[in-house]
Order: sequence, then C-alpha cells, then structure tokens
Amino acid sequence: MNGIQTMSPKDQRKTFYRLMRYTKPHKKMIVAAFSLLLLTTTGDVFGPIIIKIFIDDYLTPRVFPYGPLTGLAGAYLLIQVGNVLITYFQLLTFQQIALKIIQQLRVDVFTKVQGLGMKYFVHTPAGSIVSRVTNDTEAIKDMFVSVLVAFIQGAFLLTGIFIAMFVLNPRLAFFCLFILPVIFMIMKLYRSYSSIFYQDMRERLSQLNAKLSESLQGMSIIQVFRQEKRMREEFGDINEKHYLAGMRNIKVDGLLLRPAIDLVYVAALIVVLSYFGITSMDSPIEIGVLYAFVNYLDRFFEPVNQIMMRLSMFQQAVIASSRVFDLLDETQESPEQTIQNERSETIRKGEITFANVSFSYDGEMDVLKNISFTARPGETVALVGHTGSGKSSIINLLMRFYEFNRGTILIDGRSIKTYPMDELRQKLGLVLQDPFLFYGNIRDNIKLHHANMSDKQVEEAATFVQANAFIEKLPGGYDHPVVERGSTLSSGQRQLLAFARTMATSPKILVLDEATANIDTETEEAIQSALTKMRKGRTTIAIAHRLSTIQDADLILVLHQGEIVERGSHQELLLQRGIYHKMYLLQNGLTQGMEDTVSGD
Repeated sequence: MNGIQTMSPKDQRKTFYRLMRYTKPHKKMIVAAFSLLLLTTTGDVFGPIIIKIFIDDYLTPRVFPYGPLTGLAGAYLLIQVGNVLITYFQLLTFQQIALKIIQQLRVDVFTKVQGLGMKYFVHTPAGSIVSRVTNDTEAIKDMFVSVLVAFIQGAFLLTGIFIAMFVLNPRLAFFCLFILPVIFMIMKLYRSYSSIFYQDMRERLSQLNAKLSESLQGMSIIQVFRQEKRMREEFGDINEKHYLAGMRNIKVDGLLLRPAIDLVYVAALIVVLSYFGITSMDSPIEIGVLYAFVNYLDRFFEPVNQIMMRLSMFQQAVIASSRVFDLLDETQESPEQTIQNERSETIRKGEITFANVSFSYDGEMDVLKNISFTARPGETVALVGHTGSGKSSIINLLMRFYEFNRGTILIDGRSIKTYPMDELRQKLGLVLQDPFLFYGNIRDNIKLHHANMSDKQVEEAATFVQANAFIEKLPGGYDHPVVERGSTLSSGQRQLLAFARTMATSPKILVLDEATANIDTETEEAIQSALTKMRKGRTTIAIAHRLSTIQDADLILVLHQGEIVERGSHQELLLQRGIYHKMYLLQNGLTQGMEDTVSGD
C-alpha cells in the first residue's frame, strides 16, 4: 500500500515473541499478577453459582432458613469486595510491569540511537526517529497495560465459565461450543485487514513527525522565503493520508469488533433459550440454571468484547514493536575500534598522518582520493577548496564519524582504529561552524557534565578564549540559562562557548571546521590571538574558506574534487599561481590581478 511494506502473520508472531523477552526480568511480579488475576476470575465464576443455589434451593421452594441464607449472602458479598481489592492490586502490578518494560525499551532505543553512525542520521529524518522512541514505545506500553491483561483475564474467565457451564448442563454447554470457532474466525479476519491499515497509520504518523520537526528547525527560512503555504500543503497531504488510513481501520473496527460479536452473542442466547424452551415441554426447568447460563453468556461475551476491542491496540503495538526493533537492529553503527593490544593505547603527542586514504559515502563515487599528509605537534594544517572538494570528509574520517577501508590514518604512528573511542574523543577537540548548545546554563555547556572538571577549570577555559568578557555581563554569569540551541545568544557568543568547551578538556589535537566564520571582525581578532595560544604544542587541522584566517598555517592543502592538488605555505602557494592564488585574489577583490592570472594560464 503506497510502497509501505506490511507484516505477515509469521513476522507478527516473531515480533511479539521478541517483545515478550522483555518480561524475563520481571518473572516474580508477573507470577504475582497472574495469581491475583486467577483469584478475581475464580470470584467471577463462583458468583453466578451462588445466585443459582439461592434461586433453585431457597427462592423457588420458598424456603428461607436464616443460617444458610446468611452464609450465602456473606459468601457473595465477600467475593465481590475481595474482587475489588484484588483487582486493584492486580492492575497496579500489571501497570508497574508495563512501565518498567517500556522504561527499559526506551533506554535500549535511546542507547542504540547514541551509537549509530552519522550515515544513518543523514538518511533518516529526525522526526521519524523521535516517533519511534516516543509514539511507538507508548503504543507498546498500552499493549502491556491493557491488551495482555484483557487477553489473559479473558482466557482465564472463558475457561472458568465453560467449566462451570459443563458442570451445570453438559449437553447445553456442548451446544454453546459453536461460539469459539466463529469468534476465532472473526479475530483472524480482523487481524489480516487491520495489520495493513495500522502499518500505514504508523508510517504516516512517523512522516507527520518528520515534517513537523523539519518545519520547526527551519522556521526562519520558511518565513523568510514565504514557504508557509507550501509547507502547510505538504503537511496537509501527509495528514490526509494518515486520516484515510485511520478511517479504513475504523470501518474494519466498526464491522468486525463489537457488532459482529454482538451478533454471535444473540445467536448463543437464542440457542440457550430455545433449549430451555424445548426441554420445558417434557420436564420442568431449573430457573437457577437458566439464570446461571444467561449470566455466564453475558460474562462470556464481555471479555470477548474486551479482547476484540483490544485487538486494535494489539495490532498497533505489534506494528510499533516492529518499527522499534528495526531501529534496534540497525547495522549502520559508529565505526568500531579494533584494540590490538591488551593495554589501552593513549595519544601522547598528537601527530597525524593520512596515508593514501580514499573514501566513498555511497560505495560508488569517491569523495576522497589518495589523501596523504602529515600534521606534527605544534603545526597547523589548513584545508581549503571549493564546496564539495572533500574538506569535511577528511574531518569526518579523523573524528571516526565514518568508517574507511582504503588507506591508513595514524596518530602517533598507530592506526586510529586501535585507540579506544573514549581516548580518541577526549584527545580530539572539535569546533564546528555552527556550534550546538544544550538546554541548561553557560557553565553546563562548557563543562558538559564532566564530573572531574571543576568550576575553576570552566572559568579558566572561558578566560583563555576571551569568552569571560561577555559571560560576566550576562544575568547570572556562568549560571545564565541557555535555551534550546542557545538561540538567545549571538552567533559569535555561541562560537566562543564552543571554543571554551573544547579547551576545557585540554585536547592534544584541535579540529576547526570554519570555526571563525560566524564571528565579527572585532571578536575574530580576539579569537585569533586565543587560537595562537591554543595551537601551541597541539596539532591543529583547520578548514577555512576565508584565507586570511590561515595565512600563518604551517601547511595548506588545496583540495579539488577529492584530491590534494596543491600543498605548501601561504607564500609558496601564491607563487605557484594555481587554484589557491585565484581564491586569494578573488577574496581580496583583486579583479585586475585575477584577469591577468586567468589570461596567463
């Protein structure tokens, strides 16, 4: 349906069994909950029998002995009051089990998301991931809270009712067995149709979340370019498809749930009344037995109706579970480190070597081709080139955001793959062009909740990059609140905080991805002086579009279509009069020089 893959009954069973594995740590609580459920079911079965005894043994013959009647009344009242209390604890236990299972499932999903590689997030909308962690797990919770309780309680109650019916009148109970295959047939028919529609609904809901997330993140662009109408139409189109999928499911619910079961109930009631009507011509009937059978039929179909109504929730939960497990089974995880030695390797100097590294995102077209260079401690290697030349890809491989299989990247003479990821992340400090700030305060965004980092270290890092000047002017200083993504701070202030965050960890290697792009001229001068101090004794890899920021770099690599086409210092590259020379003239507005250079090529 519309390209959406549906689940077969076999897949649904596998998904359900896998979901049930999450109940293993809660065996004791489950046994306790089922024991309470069995007690309430027993009370429901014995209630009509007590009424039957009262009608046939006392009411019909008009015999009212005080003692036995008091005993019957007390027993009936005890059963009803006991059922109320036991049901409370039973539901409480089932709810607790459900919440614990969903809590663990959400932790598993969130942990999995944290370990996925960048490639997965590039191809998967954020809203779709959010939908799986929130909406889909919520649907699973409903199954544990409502569906399984209804199914198990219904199974207990139906079994007890049929046993009681066979005890009262085996022949009539045998006639009533026709109910079961009819109900099973309705259930099977419902599942075959509803699974298709619920799969469609979950996918549409995921698309709605993805579109909403995209709209919220790009709201400024939407408003600036007056895209409100287009976004509204696209959202409305997805919403309409979600509505149509929901309506198709409602039609199936309306036909195969309560109405169909009510029809079977009427047929069963006709069978019971006809049987007593026919047998009454030959011999008197027991009113109490008739009452008990009618009461049991009513009690029989109530859990059946509950089960049928919960089938829709069950289908939703199974479909949601499959989506969650698809995420948990995702293979595009972060690159794995291959620790070759028993002792953990540590980065001491920070010397970086790329040796004939080639890389492709899609496995077909190389974005990096035989990249080779060395960056020594205390040196700055700058990467320049036009958009799409491969600068960010080099950073992505160095930071281990993506796996590579051709060529070698070494740090201190050892493969980057042999260092523990914690060591790698601690010794490599990354500053992006668009820094990300977390909800909290200034101090937390610099400290990033490192337990061994003191407030003094935080303030020293901020002072080092000259961020303390604006921080101390904010209300609350380092405790000044930071809203989502730091939207109340200027681009320059966010960038300064990113510098402070990086320097607070004292990295051996600095990776700067156009780190001064969003900073004004005055702030840039302060940052450049701070960068000079930061680079001392550290290996620095810097991506730069503004060539003025990397003129003092020890080595400048000029990339073009994934290859290093020029390398050298600023002055050496100008003398080569190649791509770097053209970029320099263009950025400095030397159009006449540019024309001369082009004509001389």
